[in-house]
Amino acid sequence: MRTDFTPEQLADPATAVAEAVIRKCVHCGFCTATCPTYVLLGDELDSPRGRIYLIQNMLEQEAEPAPQVVKHIDRCLSCLSCMTTCPSGVNYMHLVDHARAYIERRYRRPLAERAIRALLAAVLPYPRRFRLALGLARFASPLAPLFRRTPQTRPLAAMLELAPRTLPTPLQQDATPVAKPVGRVALLQGCAEPVLRPQIRAATLRLLARLGYQAVAAPGEGCCGALVHHMGKEEAALEAARRNVDAWSRLIEADGLDAILITASGCGTTIKDYGFLLRGDPVYAERAARVSALARDISEFLAPLDLPSPQRSGITVAYHGACSLQHGQKLPDVPRSLLEGAGYRVVTPTEAHLCCGSAGTYNILQPELAGRLGDRKAANLERLDADLIATGNIGCAVQIGVRSNRPVVHVVQLIDWALGGPKPDELVDLQVEN
Repeated sequence: MRTDFTPEQLADPATAVAEAVIRKCVHCGFCTATCPTYVLLGDELDSPRGRIYLIQNMLEQEAEPAPQVVKHIDRCLSCLSCMTTCPSGVNYMHLVDHARAYIERRYRRPLAERAIRALLAAVLPYPRRFRLALGLARFASPLAPLFRRTPQTRPLAAMLELAPRTLPTPLQQDATPVAKPVGRVALLQGCAEPVLRPQIRAATLRLLARLGYQAVAAPGEGCCGALVHHMGKEEAALEAARRNVDAWSRLIEADGLDAILITASGCGTTIKDYGFLLRGDPVYAERAARVSALARDISEFLAPLDLPSPQRSGITVAYHGACSLQHGQKLPDVPRSLLEGAGYRVVTPTEAHLCCGSAGTYNILQPELAGRLGDRKAANLERLDADLIATGNIGCAVQIGVRSNRPVVHVVQLIDWALGGPKPDELVDLQVEN
């Protein structure tokens, strides 16, 4: 793809990266077939190829982002399905992230949009604030139909509709001491997941202890930065990355780490990109690259281990592959193989490559499109007539869970159960043959 950036523009490292990405695009259109928004809307500007044109023009002209351009960039889920199907290796993730940061700096959104985005950035990355907000949402839930009436307040309706009616009791999250550990790993504590599903971390800690791994928490660690990063809040995202690099580096330098484990795959995609995000920071570049190299999704870490013989069979699991695992981390089959190895019968839905519509804050900021994608995904999963649904990302679990009558659990909960752990709370009504 021909570009017309000036030498002065290309002196900016971020612009130079964007230009290199744009030049790789050959206009083939393979990406349109797998882009969720193009599949729904059929609009070229709501495809990766169309958005690349919009971004190129905006950056080359150093233009103030037009509302129409912002609309089409905002509609992108960052599911990265386009990167899986692109034959030219276009790194669309880095391009659209740069475009969002550019828009955040140069475009003044309407007041309602600014307020909602500021609210999300101030609440979601902080577990205590998030838990308080969910508690308040229970009382405000009757207002959801009222908020749904106008476009400006529909994100508020989406927040209330996605909020659980009850919250699980916070669980003791200390790792079980291991007498003679075979390895030492750090486990990301996360922000939304421990509030919504603390049992995921509990299952992970139990499983790691039984496998002989000492799991440790990193003092000072916080949100991975993905939520603000995908809203274009670049400085907040980099601040989160630096804080976590500092926290994990202290553990690495003290007693070493075999891996940094992540149970929310959306977080994993971002942490694995810390090396790129902080590549220009002389203080953090090397350490960030080291952290990214140690980052592993929990299924990725478990897959090569010599696991005990499973104790589960006769259960059919509908596996939903989160986009952040399929396309972001290029691990499309690892969780499925892990489940099958643990004795479960695993089935996958049609259109397995299409996003469920969660995508971080997308199901709040773009509720209409997210709702259509969520309904489509849930319907495809329901047709499988499985006993339950499994996924590897908390956002997907929430998005699908509000649309399905079947229990939705994390892959690691099923592995823990199969290898001697307790039955997941979500499966209390599931009848098991053995």
